[in-house]
Amino acid sequence: MPVDHEPVHETLKPANSANLIVFTDLDGTLLDHETYSYAEAGDALALLRKRQIPLILASSKTAAEILPLREALDFQHCEAIVENGAGLLAPGDPGRNAATDYEHILDLLSELPRDLRAGFTGFSDWSAQEVADRTGLSLQSSELAKQRYFSEPGLWSGDDQTFDVFCRKLKSRGLLVQQGGRFISLSFGGNKAGQMLAVQERYHKTDQPTYSIALGDAGNDIAMLEAADLGVIIPNPDHKGIPRLAGEADGSIIRAAVPGPVGWNETINSLLANKE
Repeated sequence: MPVDHEPVHETLKPANSANLIVFTDLDGTLLDHETYSYAEAGDALALLRKRQIPLILASSKTAAEILPLREALDFQHCEAIVENGAGLLAPGDPGRNAATDYEHILDLLSELPRDLRAGFTGFSDWSAQEVADRTGLSLQSSELAKQRYFSEPGLWSGDDQTFDVFCRKLKSRGLLVQQGGRFISLSFGGNKAGQMLAVQERYHKTDQPTYSIALGDAGNDIAMLEAADLGVIIPNPDHKGIPRLAGEADGSIIRAAVPGPVGWNETINSLLANKE
């Protein structure tokens, strides 16, 4: 259940506003959970561009999906974390990666006992129209979502006990199972937190270390929120949300007041207030 307490907003100290990097989840965070629009975050996005603060998109979305969005946001000069951290898209990268990881994941799924395999259906099992029906994406966007390199998202229809067996079987073959806002995601490892730290290392300067803000709304964002200098939980009434985290006690993790891009916009503007 979502945690019911007053959200905390603060302003960054001057020392923290230098060499700042913002990492953000997309669906349910920067993008509205239902419409996938970021329009209501326009003011904060413009402020990040004006101050030349890098915005690193960190999502379960594929490289094919991220590329046009990153360009539309005008942050194509920044890295992007794709497929729940299973891959990293370099600045300007056209995203033409080999699909060997994805093919291997599908091979391992096909080798599961029939009862375990039957409980899981993923993007490889669905047509573009079925992906559109399950996600609310347009048919064109759903076709991009099916162009996968690193991970297989899907849904579990069986019981919890069988799901535990499913997870153990896949883990024994090297697969990581992560729960996102909408889907379970299968990959060979890597997560948003690990990719975030790798990106920070590239931006680090000896006399000016980076300061990271990470924003997310679901369980697969928790590690990223906890690894950031400041984590921001965006509430999402469309799923069970993120439980109270240890960092909320000392202020290293805060909560936005309202969901989606409205909360995202308010929080970023509040944190950057009067920091020219």
